[in-house]
Amino acid sequence: MTAAEQQISRNSTAMDSTQAREAVGNRAQVEEIVSRMDRAHETPMFYRIVALVAAGMLMDSIDVYIGSAVASSALSTHWSTVAQNSRFMSAGFLGLLVGSLLAGFVGDLKGRRTAYQINLLLFGGFTFLGAFAPNMTVLSLCRLGAGLGLGAEIVTGFAMVNEFAPMNRRGHWCAIVSLVANCGVPIAMLLCAFIIPRWSWRPLFVGIGLVAAVIWWLRRDIPESPRWLAVHGRYDEADAIVKQLEANGSEPVEAGAKSAAESTRNAGGRSLGICLLVAIVAVSATNVCSYAFTSWVPTILVKRGINLSASLTTSTMMMLGAPVGCLIGSLLIDRIGRKRTIVPAFLFTGVFGMLYAFQTSTTGAIVVGFLLMMCLYVLMASVVAVYAPELFATKVRFRCVGVANAIAKLLNVLMPMVVGWMLVSLGATSIFVSISVIAIAAMLIVGIFGVETARRSVN
Repeated sequence: MTAAEQQISRNSTAMDSTQAREAVGNRAQVEEIVSRMDRAHETPMFYRIVALVAAGMLMDSIDVYIGSAVASSALSTHWSTVAQNSRFMSAGFLGLLVGSLLAGFVGDLKGRRTAYQINLLLFGGFTFLGAFAPNMTVLSLCRLGAGLGLGAEIVTGFAMVNEFAPMNRRGHWCAIVSLVANCGVPIAMLLCAFIIPRWSWRPLFVGIGLVAAVIWWLRRDIPESPRWLAVHGRYDEADAIVKQLEANGSEPVEAGAKSAAESTRNAGGRSLGICLLVAIVAVSATNVCSYAFTSWVPTILVKRGINLSASLTTSTMMMLGAPVGCLIGSLLIDRIGRKRTIVPAFLFTGVFGMLYAFQTSTTGAIVVGFLLMMCLYVLMASVVAVYAPELFATKVRFRCVGVANAIAKLLNVLMPMVVGWMLVSLGATSIFVSISVIAIAAMLIVGIFGVETARRSVN
């Protein structure tokens, strides 16, 4: 080897050594930020973040559920046709699907705060513009734009709380946000019942757009996630935000506690593919089972001989299980762990789904339906709000959660055709048998391949 070659070799070795030291230093800085975030007590800044996220999620939930009421009102006043209503609903679903995917990429590549503000601007802006739509075609285009923001809000909202919450209380706070968000269903029903008969649906869209604008303005200075900043090398910015989150002190470092960088990128050292499989199956099963039950139960009850008025009353009483389920999920998720909450909830969903298929009395339908609804919303509060975001590392969290939610939305788009065919060809019993089969399959996937994420650092 010549002298020049030897010198090049020495320089290369020195560079490799320097890069290795820098990598170790970078990991140490990221680990410090993550560890401090995990141990920080709740502060006014944290409560403000949770409140603003919950407010955005509530508006999202309200807007999703008023779509069918708006379509019905437009049809009854001959402002739209059945075909136009179908395009309007499809535009909303398409927006939810695309928005879920786009939010994941924007959130991981450009920052949580950027994605978070864009989605509310899209949702509120297009909903407000929809109030002045001259025809159903323009309203459908506005619904598509609003859907982009609505789909993104679901992805970014829970993941934001997940990244800011203390490790030992992360599940509790995410589930509380889910509880607030799911209050959107009864609120939407009340708003539609009061406003649409008196002033049509347009003031409803104006009001939602204006409230969304107020929330967007309040969220204008929401901080970026320190975890995301640290992973992208912006340690000084991350440190400044963490200091504010530590204003009320921190939990002491436990002896023998695992370091934030001890595991691989995803929860429990699992591969990205396994974590993505678990998230897709769990989120899709939760959404599909919930949609199949909540959206079709009045129709199914009518087919069983119960008149429409009684079926709506019965289904409304069943829906009271939703907030109860969210509350139970928020109480259990940190106390007994994620899998010990999710796996039994899927099991009981399967059991009550099968029992509901054989109910012949209204009282039995209400009781079993309430219990089934309660289990479904324990899953909503634990799977969608807590477990799915925890499965992934910070660098890919938003994208992976976005993919899981997008696939769930795609399945929901296909559900009306599938459920309609099943009702005609196989009968109403087949719907609840299918819910049971899907729930049991999801229970097995989570139970076998899922990792427990309670009291684990979100890297």
